[in-house]
Formats: sequence, C-alpha cells, structure tokens
Amino acid sequence: MQLYCTRPTCPSPPNNFADLDDPKVSRPLKQKYCGACRMELILGGRYLPVSVLGKGGFGTAFLARDFDSPTKRNCVVKLFQPPVNLSAQQMATAQRLFATEAEVLERLGLQHPQIPNLYAYFPLIITNPLTNQSEELFYLVQEFVEGEDLEKVLDRRGKLTETEVKAVLTAMLDVLDFVHSKGAIHRDVKPSNIMQGPDGRLSLLDFGAVKEVATATGSQRGPTTICSPDFAPPEQIMNGMVDATSDLYALAASCVVLLTNQSSSELRDSSTNSWHWQPYAQVSAELAQVLNQMLRARPRDRYPSAKAVLKALADTAQGANIAPSVSQKPLAPQATSPAATPLAATPNASNPPPSSQSNSPPMQPKAVRAQAQPLSLVKFLSNAAFTGAEGGLLAIAAFSLLGTTLFGGAAWLVMLGVLVLLQWRRTIEGWDLLIISGITLAAVVFFSPLNAFLGGQLPLILVITVMAGGGMVAIAVIFRLIFRLLSRIM
Repeated sequence: MQLYCTRPTCPSPPNNFADLDDPKVSRPLKQKYCGACRMELILGGRYLPVSVLGKGGFGTAFLARDFDSPTKRNCVVKLFQPPVNLSAQQMATAQRLFATEAEVLERLGLQHPQIPNLYAYFPLIITNPLTNQSEELFYLVQEFVEGEDLEKVLDRRGKLTETEVKAVLTAMLDVLDFVHSKGAIHRDVKPSNIMQGPDGRLSLLDFGAVKEVATATGSQRGPTTICSPDFAPPEQIMNGMVDATSDLYALAASCVVLLTNQSSSELRDSSTNSWHWQPYAQVSAELAQVLNQMLRARPRDRYPSAKAVLKALADTAQGANIAPSVSQKPLAPQATSPAATPLAATPNASNPPPSSQSNSPPMQPKAVRAQAQPLSLVKFLSNAAFTGAEGGLLAIAAFSLLGTTLFGGAAWLVMLGVLVLLQWRRTIEGWDLLIISGITLAAVVFFSPLNAFLGGQLPLILVITVMAGGGMVAIAVIFRLIFRLLSRIM
C-alpha cells in the first residue's frame, strides 16, 4: 500500500508498505515513517494518506483511508499550510479560519446531508530535519464526497442548460439557508466547491473561509480576505465585509458562469461592478431577473436571504404561465458527452420551503433586454489606440486653429471628452474607429489651417499620431494591470 508523506518540504513523498495490504495486519497500527524525510505517515493513529487531491493558498488536501473504520472508508485529510510571508496577524487569522472550519463542519455536517461531516481535527508536532527544530502542523479530517465538481463538469460538457442551473441554484439555496440560519457565512461559493455525486446530489464543500456572524446586522469586516475574486462580491474583495447576501452574489455568479461557459472576467465589468452575461445564454426572463438581482453591486439591493430568493423563484415560476419568456439570439448547439451525468436537484431542493416572512416583494416577470457585451482585451487595446491617435490629431487641429492658449487646450479637452463618451456609450465602435481616424488624419494632412501648428510637416504629424496612440495603449495596459492586481489582493 502506498502512503503519501504530508510534510510540505518532503523531496519524495510516495512510500510503499506491503504489510499494510495484509487483511490480518495487527491493530493498533505501528507507525510508519517516510523514507525521505522521516515524517510520521499514519496520522492520528488511523488515517493513511494515499495521494494528493489538491493544493490551495492555505493548505493541501489528501485522499486518505480510515484504517479503523469497518470498511476502511475514504476520507479527506486537510493540512493547514499558510503562505510563509503572512504577518503575525494574518497568520493568527488563517489559523482561526482553519479551526473554524472544523467547528462548523462538526456543528453542521451531521445536520445536513449536503455538507461533509467532520471526523477529526488535531495538531501534530514534528521535527524539521534541516533545522532540527520542532514545528506544529494542523490536520482536519472530513468526509470524502464522491463525484465531480461543477467546474470539471463545465470543462467536460460545456455550458449547462437552464433546467440544470435551476437545480444547482435551488439546491445550493437550500444549503445556504441552513448555513445562514446556524450563524455562519460560507464566503467562497464557486463551481469548484459544488460537488455533484453519482446520484445527482449536490454538496457544498470547502468551509475553510467560513465566517461566523457576530453582529446584529449579520455583517463582518476582517483583516484577511480569503475568497475567490472571480465570484466574490465587490464589498468582500475590497474590504472583506461579508453578510448572507455575499454568498447569494457568489452563487449567482457561479450560475451565470455555468450558463454561459465564459470566465467571470469576460462577463463582469470591474469598473462598474456590473454583469453582462445574457447575450451568451438562452435563459428565461424570469430566471434572468432573479440572477440579476442577486448580482447587484450593493448588498442592500440584493435579496435579503436565501429564503427570499426561493420565494422569488416560486413567484416567477407562477408568473411564467401568463408571461412568455423573451427569446434571445440563438447560440451554437451545446457540447455534450455521452458519459455526462445529468444534473439533478436534491430532494430538499425540489420543494423549497415557502417563506411568508420574506422581505422581498413578489416579483413580476418582465422583458429582459440583452445588454452590451463587455470589451475583450483586443477591443480594449484597439479603443485605447484609437483614443490616443485621435486625441493627438485633435490636439494638432485645435492648437493650429486656436493656438497654444487656455482656450485651445480647453477646446481639445472637450473634443477628447466627447470622443471618450461616445466610445463608452458604444455609439462608435469597431469599423467606426478606423473610419473616423482616417477622416481626421486626411483633414489634418490636406487642410492647411489644421496643420499650421506643425508647419504642415507630414512625417511629424504621423509620428505624433503613432506616439499618441502607442502611449495611450501603454497607459491603458498599466492601469488595467494595477486594477486587476488591487482587485485580487484587497
């Protein structure tokens, strides 16, 4: 039997022990040690790690066997392994979050079939063979949920149907309603944390970022933000503040990614915190209305609770009988796999509990207008190049007609502002940019009053135009990189 060393710095983790394959091996198990680093391999006297399941920013998950269970059941062993560059305050926060995961799993796992159970949580003091100093590792052992997470389902099959996404939405709303009712917030809902079992049951995993609700308003602010920026709401990315609506936002973001098979960076405009996903999906107006409200940038504009969303879904389902959904632009046929397991709602999700106490007013179905698609990187850079080049030509023309005076500079800024506004409103785009820049260049080159500032020198006009365009592209790239970096670390 292979045992996998859990020491983070082990140079050769796999170890083989033939005696462990003997069904008559004596108990309690005799400790085994890694041949490369002398690390203890049998954890807690019973858990035998056999392979790596995955690694994250704060630890590693191992597939293990519970040798003391009657069936030697599979389980998941999580090793707490925070980054070495954390400050003392951040390290304390990370350790508290890991311990909180154990507490929440122990409290919630046994009460809900779609949350994994906790089996054990313990520290292990080991000796570092390089420094000969002792260090403490923390382990958490939880139920192994067999199946495939929805991120892998999406990669394998392509976009999910509206029916399948509704099943995901209702199942996870049921789980989140339970989690929130117990005074906890998950804080990291995303497709890779939603597991689909062989029977179709959907489970919510990875409570490592869970947050306890302690204030009267149900929101908290913390020094360390642990989340997935691709799905987290603005308030969580910027300052770590979370409440129940933060999980609802992340769940809706997960649903639109599943519906469109597009990355969230392509669907979300970070500058306005708005989502433009409907052109990529064929979905009813009723479901789109619910998802869009869950994705509102301000927490107070979202549904106040998971129960409120379930009630809205029930109301819109009834309203759909009298209001037809809006058809959208046809898409290419969905890629399917003969081996694909159909998504199914869980028994708890098929009949969501009614909520007469919900603060959310009944939602009436209304037509949903397709919104403009967000700019791709190529279009973003093209627009920047056009703005720079056109701005350079307008500057030449303005200074030629009005001189290098305050009035001339103001006139140029006004023209440049109008140009940017027209692009922002998508009044001009695509081939319009090339046509406009061509006309402006021809006017400046061939109409002498517009090039008097440069003495009519064509090479100088072209150099200024190209340099202005290239300079604007460089500035745009720098600001885009800075914004994306800040959105991930804040």
